[in-house]
Amino acid sequence: MLQIIFKVLGLILLMNGVIMVYDARVLTLKWFSFGDQNEASLGFKILGFIFCIVGSIIVYYN
Repeated sequence: MLQIIFKVLGLILLMNGVIMVYDARVLTLKWFSFGDQNEASLGFKILGFIFCIVGSIIVYYN
């Protein structure tokens, strides 16, 4: 039962990471209103990539 919970958690992290990587520009325009959106979208892409790595590690090892 615990393995299923970890797999679902890993898949959710993986999904959110992919969404953050591909829609970083749209998300920064929606959530933030400051002028320099290139740095914010780069931060979202890096955070999304980290989420993808962590989610795939959780899914792979469970």
